[in-house]
Amino acid sequence: MTTTMQETMAVIRKFAPNFTPKIGMVLGSGLGTVADELTQPITIPYQAIPGIHSSAVAGHASLLVLGYLQGVPVACLKGRLHIYEGASYESIRTLIRIVRQLGASELIIAGAVGSINTDMEPGEVMLINDHINLQPGNPLVGPNDESIGPRFVSLENAYDEELREIFLRVAKPFNFNIQQGVYISLLGPSFETPAEIRAYRLLGADVVGMSVVPEVIIARHCGLRVVGLGAISNLAVGLSTEKVTHEGTLHYADISARKLAKLIPAFVKEL
Repeated sequence: MTTTMQETMAVIRKFAPNFTPKIGMVLGSGLGTVADELTQPITIPYQAIPGIHSSAVAGHASLLVLGYLQGVPVACLKGRLHIYEGASYESIRTLIRIVRQLGASELIIAGAVGSINTDMEPGEVMLINDHINLQPGNPLVGPNDESIGPRFVSLENAYDEELREIFLRVAKPFNFNIQQGVYISLLGPSFETPAEIRAYRLLGADVVGMSVVPEVIIARHCGLRVVGLGAISNLAVGLSTEKVTHEGTLHYADISARKLAKLIPAFVKEL
């Protein structure tokens, strides 16, 4: 039986009846440490939210955490859902729309990525300025609810230019090497072949990952402005002598996470 958004929000409000976030965050592999900085946290396991299936991927905690970052109320999705795990687009839609329903107007989406551009090295952070969707579907397929968003939503400015400018300005004092680039989203869970990586470079992608894009599409559909951050965890296969493993991505994602742990609070405070 399908769970309605009203039923889902009724459960959320039992945990946090009066909490209204200004900003939402989605934190992927190895990036959950940012959520640990929240003060006065209210933690809700995904399992407690009707219609949501929790993640089984290492590095993903599967928690909705409501709290304050730099004094700003935020709703943090600590751990994301992936289509390759068998999660449905319905579950992903629900998680993102919860953030909007709670009252947020901006959404920070961060995830581990592999670098296709050799100028972008593991341990660095890339600001996403566009994407290529090679996932096997679109999360907006099916009947459209006009009360949430339009049938045909524009993705021309999916990664909000104004917010990217603010992020770069806030990041400048930290002296991190932050470049902008294109994210290509694949189904996974297998890593790419060398031939595929060469093809993606020709398409204009700078980094590759297995998430982010469905969340961005859903966010834009319901009116959330988006900032996308790629925590570069490895050079893609064929660009390095090192074998690409999930354990290795978590190692370098941790290095990127330490940078994001400084950048995201500064960005939230500026907003």
